[in-house]
Formats: sequence, C-alpha cells, structure tokens
Amino acid sequence: MRAPELAGDVWLNTGGERLTLAGLRGRVVLLDFWTSGCVNCLHVLDELRPLEAEFADVLVTVGVHSPKFLHEGEAAAIEAAVRRYEVHHPVLNDPKMATWSQYAVKAWPTLVVVDPEGYVVHVAAGEGHAEALRRVIADLVATHEAKGTLRRGGSPYVPAEEQRAELRFPSKAVTTAEGRILVADTGNHSIVEFASDGETIIRRFGSGSRGAQDGPFDLASFTEPSGITLLPYEVAERAGYHAVVADTAGHRLRGIDLITGEVSTVAGTGRQWRDGVDTGKALDIDLTSPWDVAWWGPAGGVVVAMAGNHTLSVFEPVSGTIRRFAGTTVEGLRDGDVHEAFFAQTSGLTPDGRRLWLADAETSALRWIQPEGESFTVHTAVGVDLFSFGHVDGPADQALLQHPLGLAALPGETIAIADTYNGAVRRYDPLTRRVTTLATGLAEPQGLLVHDGELLVVESAGNRIGPVPLGEQAVTGDAHAVRRPPTVLAPGELEFSVVFTPPPGEKLDDRFGPSTRLEISASPPELLAEGAGIGTDLFRKLRFAEGVTGGVLQVVAQAASCDDGGEHPACRITRQDWGVPLRFENGGESVLSLVMAGDPGK
Repeated sequence: MRAPELAGDVWLNTGGERLTLAGLRGRVVLLDFWTSGCVNCLHVLDELRPLEAEFADVLVTVGVHSPKFLHEGEAAAIEAAVRRYEVHHPVLNDPKMATWSQYAVKAWPTLVVVDPEGYVVHVAAGEGHAEALRRVIADLVATHEAKGTLRRGGSPYVPAEEQRAELRFPSKAVTTAEGRILVADTGNHSIVEFASDGETIIRRFGSGSRGAQDGPFDLASFTEPSGITLLPYEVAERAGYHAVVADTAGHRLRGIDLITGEVSTVAGTGRQWRDGVDTGKALDIDLTSPWDVAWWGPAGGVVVAMAGNHTLSVFEPVSGTIRRFAGTTVEGLRDGDVHEAFFAQTSGLTPDGRRLWLADAETSALRWIQPEGESFTVHTAVGVDLFSFGHVDGPADQALLQHPLGLAALPGETIAIADTYNGAVRRYDPLTRRVTTLATGLAEPQGLLVHDGELLVVESAGNRIGPVPLGEQAVTGDAHAVRRPPTVLAPGELEFSVVFTPPPGEKLDDRFGPSTRLEISASPPELLAEGAGIGTDLFRKLRFAEGVTGGVLQVVAQAASCDDGGEHPACRITRQDWGVPLRFENGGESVLSLVMAGDPGK
C-alpha cells in the first residue's frame, strides 16, 4: 500500500522544517509510533540506536508521537521527552492521532517501514524487532540500489539546543542515615549526594556517561537510573553496600557503598528480559526496566518494580538471589493473589508497615499489597482501567489520577502521590478513603521524600528538588479517556488472529514444540464468554457475553524464530502485548487481526 502522508501539529529535531514522505523519497523511512510514558516505547528507542548508526546514510527514522495521556500531547511535554530520552531523529507530534489512524495502528509501539518509492513494506508491533528490521532494511537497500531508486545522505535531523544543569530530569530521592539526600539524576546518568539542605552537592556517583561500569564513584557509570532504596544496617553490613539503585535503562540493580563510594552490579546481566527464567542467582537473571526499589520486611528483601514486564520481583542482597514476587506479565488492573494479579508499569513504591503501596502508571492507579496468611494480596485504592484518567478529588472510587510515578508515606498513615502528568501532589487517606490535592503547577513530579519534617518533591521536567506546602485543596477536574479510538465489533462471535511473518532469512523455530503462544483475557473478565486462556495457535474464535457494550481485550502473543540455515543459528523471541478498547455495535466487524510482524501486503 502507498504510505499515507504524515500529519501532525509540531515537528521536533528538524530545525523547524516540516517533513513529508514525498520529500524523503529515495530513502528508507522507519516510522516509530510511540508515546513518552510507554516503557515498551522507550525500549524501542534503545533498540533503534544501532540501526540508525548502521544505516545512517540511507535510513530516516521519524518518531510519530501519538499520545495516550492528555499531558503527553502537550508541546512542552513532548519536547522534554525528546531531550530526556536522547532521541536523535525527527519527531512529529500527532496529538489528535491523525497519522496513527491513517496507518491503522493498534498498539504502542508500532514500527512501519516505508520503501524508497513510498510504499509500506513491513509492520511490526511491540519490541524486540531490531534484528528483523536490520534484515528488512538491508534487503531494501540492496533492491533499490540495484533499481537506481535509492538516495544516500542528507539527514533531516537537527539537534535541539541543550542547557547544562546540575540536575537533568531527576526522578527519585531518599534520605541517608546521616540526613543527606541521594537523588537519581536520570538524565545525567548518575546519583547525586546532597547535604541535608538539599542544595549543596557533596559528590556524584557516576561519570555522567551512559554505561554499566563498576568501580569508584567518579569512574562508575549508570544508564538512566531511577529508584533508590537504603538497606537496613545489619543487611548492609553483610551485603557490603548500603544503597540499591534501579538502573532502569541498563536493566540492572546497582549497589553503592556510601563509605568508600564503590559502585557494583548486584543484579541483572544487562540484557533485557524477554521470556523464560526470572528467578535465581541475581547476576544471572535478565531484568527489564527496574523503575523503583523499596526494602520491605514482609517480603524479605528489596521489592523491585519491574516496569518493563508489569511484574514485581524481590531481590535478597545477602543471598544474592532474585525471584518473581507478583504479576503475570499481562498489563492491566486485576486484584487478588499476587501470583494472579495484573499490574501496569509499576513505577513507584513506598512501604508503610504491613502494606506496600504501589503507583501503577499506565492504569493511573494507587494500589497496595499486604500479607494474607501465607501469601500476599493486591488491592486497588484509586484507579479504573488502562484507558481512564483525570484530576478528580473526593471518594477514592470516584477520584482520578494521571500517570503517577512516585509515592511517599506521610505522618498520620496517609500516602502522598506524585501525580506526574497532572503536575500535582495528591494525598490518599486510607481511613476516610478520600483523595485530596496538596499542590499543583509542578513540572512532572516523579519522586517524593519526607525530609526533616518537610515533604520534598522531585520535579523531573523542572530539573529540581524542593519542598511542597502541605495545605490541602479540593480539585473537581475532568475525567478523561485515552484518545485512541475503540475497535468497533459486532456482538457475539469474533474470528481473532495475530499475524507474525518471520523476517528475511528466518523461519519459525519449532524444534522443541510449538513456536507460538497466545494468551487472551478481558477487562472486565466477564466480557469474554468463550475463548479466554492460553494456547499455541495465533488464531482463535472468541465469543462475547450478551448485553455487553464495550471493554478491553487483553492479548499477549509471542513467536520464536531462528536463522534459516547454519550449524548454530541465532534464535530470538518476539513478544507483544495489546490492550484493545472495544465497542460493540450491530454492523461492526466480526473479524479482527493484529499484526505482530510482517508484510501488510501478504
């Protein structure tokens, strides 16, 4: 199919120039449909960097920023995100999702390859497609060079001006036993130690460059660190370090000895978890975007918010082990036993005695976990589903948040919430079950810290940390829903399939059994009368309950593929999660296909 033209309101990283596909004719164009709050989209940004370097003279990557949340569509927010995540290609802000709709995109992230003649030749949803894309692009380069339709050179990327600051997009903070403040300086890839005044810098852990080097504080390196927690004294003595850092984009946990300044890797291989084992010796286990960490006694270690696959793990510093603690890897909001609950990009943790409070960013939810007999259960205080958000105070079952990323336990057993995309700090009272607002007008607050009787907030987009006045106010704002249009289906039965075509030079890997896996669930669960569960076919007949008007179809698909030929072929897992909002109407579609990877023309 001919690629639709690009439509949006603002171009970034182009020096003010508006790009067109016609103007890019002769180049291979890779469209990356993303949104800044989606952790899977952030993974793809890192996956694309080597491809952009390898094919620099023939490939133009264009990020099409199609926002999920209201805040993400604001020009200042996308400008900050492009700087925060070091995006070095043109970006089109698509706040009304016009280009998204033109390309019939169904998931964040989605990648679309347009050939030098302006035709869509490959579509891939989700992450883990780097090698497939490399093969597709290499094949296009060879084909169009032979045809004389390939044009080299002339990148449209124009870098934005950067201003240096002591803090660059900081995220979380903690207070040490000596009263000092440790701040995760995410954009500068380091941890800053401030004096108790929160202004005087004592030292910086990390050289400021992206990396994973261990060693002395001034030589070590991090990659977009976020959460920090301190170990109890007796645990720190046995482990040999005092603080654990969630080195988010490095997919590791790092330990810091606050006496010697030594930084070490204590969990993770640096490879991103895709599938398989996530329990064992911590240095042998792949992690995926650990976003926050918190020592919690009832769990017996450091709870890790594994935002990349919507689970929680527990890291035990003394034994050096890590284990899955909660979640199934399905993204959603479902309470109950920790092993069956759904989470959605958990990004903030704070313990409060028997409870561990969680900020689930993608469901705009405040939740908690507590011991129940020999197990643990998950409960939701505030939050509805993947697609509802807003800024509304009042009873918890009516209150709304927008992509919260941080929490703090306040005196009086209340919980402060860094309501990031509302630019606010909120408070939840478990006794009255009401939500109020403490402060507004903040620049993407991500971390909260009680220090010397004050509540401090880390304003990520403001590059600062400062106090929050504790005067409550009532906000009666608006309720919002994600702008993504729902898929209109006919009531009753549905023929559902996921499309996966191995890239050039690969084949499905069925050496050890079925090469594909499909898991389907729904929100609410009663939406599906038949067809929920796990199977190996990528095709399934579903039947919806009578009388339902809408809901969300939750799909997890994966496929194993290997190089076609060779004695020791390289193999890989491709996986994608979809949360598809549905609306049922007479005359709607009775067939639904989701593309995980493949040529849309086949």
